[in-house]
Amino acid sequence: MESYKLFIDGQFVDAADGQTFETFDPGTGLAVATVAKAGAADAEAAISAARRAFDSGVWSGLSPAARMAKIQDFADQIAKQGLRLAMTESMDSGQIISLAKYWPLLSISFLRNLSLAAAKQFPWQEEIPASGNVFAPGREYIRREPIGVCVGIVPWNFPLYIAIWKLAPALIMGNTVVLKPATMTPLTAVILGEAAKAAGLPDGVFNIITGPGGELGRVLCTHKDVDKISLTGSTEVGREIMKLAADTVKKVTLELGGKSANIILDDADIDLAVEGACFGTFFHQGQVCSSGTRLLVHAKIYDQFIEKMKKRAESFRIGYQLDPVSHLGPLVSAAQLATVEEYVKIGTKEGAQLITGGERAVVPGLDGGFYYKPTIFINVKNSMRIAQEEIFGPVVSVMKISDDDEAVAIANDSLFGLAGGVFSGNTARAERIAANVRTGTMWINNYHIFADFCPFGGYKQSGVGRDFGLECLHGFVQVKRVHINAMADARTNMTWSILSDNKKMAGFSYFCPTMVTAGHGAFLRQ
Repeated sequence: MESYKLFIDGQFVDAADGQTFETFDPGTGLAVATVAKAGAADAEAAISAARRAFDSGVWSGLSPAARMAKIQDFADQIAKQGLRLAMTESMDSGQIISLAKYWPLLSISFLRNLSLAAAKQFPWQEEIPASGNVFAPGREYIRREPIGVCVGIVPWNFPLYIAIWKLAPALIMGNTVVLKPATMTPLTAVILGEAAKAAGLPDGVFNIITGPGGELGRVLCTHKDVDKISLTGSTEVGREIMKLAADTVKKVTLELGGKSANIILDDADIDLAVEGACFGTFFHQGQVCSSGTRLLVHAKIYDQFIEKMKKRAESFRIGYQLDPVSHLGPLVSAAQLATVEEYVKIGTKEGAQLITGGERAVVPGLDGGFYYKPTIFINVKNSMRIAQEEIFGPVVSVMKISDDDEAVAIANDSLFGLAGGVFSGNTARAERIAANVRTGTMWINNYHIFADFCPFGGYKQSGVGRDFGLECLHGFVQVKRVHINAMADARTNMTWSILSDNKKMAGFSYFCPTMVTAGHGAFLRQ
């Protein structure tokens, strides 16, 4: 069984107290690796290393072009580890291998494209052409500077790619990073540490600690030397992160839960919509924050659509995730399997009609795996828990709609606002609906499509800030205004005159009548 260590200050090290934990293959239920179990002392060490590296300027002091060159080297090293990363991701998280093989490629693309954009397009310094300040004329400009030490907290559903979501903008903008992968899926993060070391990233710029989220999260999110937290996770965890970060007023980017509506209109191509609904719901066993698990289907095509979707859901091959013919693999853990089972019971008790699935899937020879059948509930009311709460499993709640306004009303009746979809043969009609749904992403005649330069994040309780695109770069810098005085003689500085000679200000309203009200003029003449 393989063994993985922490990565702190450029070195792979054991936990300070020597503790370890095991990770498990969700397809078999068997342990696959031992991993160093970081504690508070290790978190402190990682933060200190990141702080020293940032303050030294060894990374933050480089030009954007110089950092881009090192990021390109990092991407090269990820490419060399591509096959290992895909296999490890699949075994550690339960992703089918036909999906996991894409993440190294997409990670490389994101690093390359975003670092190039930052070096060539990002407005690191920006002139303010006219400040309008007649009191103190001069040159005004904005500098955008790295924030400092950034903590990236990664979930268990897409551990490699979401780790890159955290790393790429933070490192590209000159920050240093402490990465905390999910306890259940830590392995590919540690391999990223190997790639960073091979690429020659300076010691302390990128650090990785693995272990329990509760203990480590408290240190990471309250430490005075941490300046920014970027989390992808549940809304419950996001709320707690905000509370922990509040005392030291840390900046946060939070990509949180969702209960997205996928709207199927009466003029949709039914076969396309069925495929989109299945992909939007059952992709990675439904363990996706943006999943379209509230399916709103127009009454005119409802019966035909349900019949086709049921047949399609029952056709998926459920099997071991490293088997290339598997469409769906296992859920990530026994606990997640139990959560899905409990929600199916809740849906049945609430009066929803179960038309397929609703039970564990049997995979011959893999009795210890955490497999579950694609599950469809119909006759769902939007007030039901299965329609309002994030299940994070292959369960979809189908509701019948009569018109576009009803679809928008139901879509917006949620505390979440992460994503959504519309399937229609009329693009203008679909765009009108997309414009009125309060959510961070809307796909039209498609679902689960991400791209390097398209921002992703949520409205309402689905998050704060954005991942991807130039938007995510802005989330990892501070904005500094610089003023250069154009008046060389202190005697001509009208602002300073307030403290030295109020008589000079008495007639100021004559110079600037449009800016000074009668009340202000009276104040200046006092």
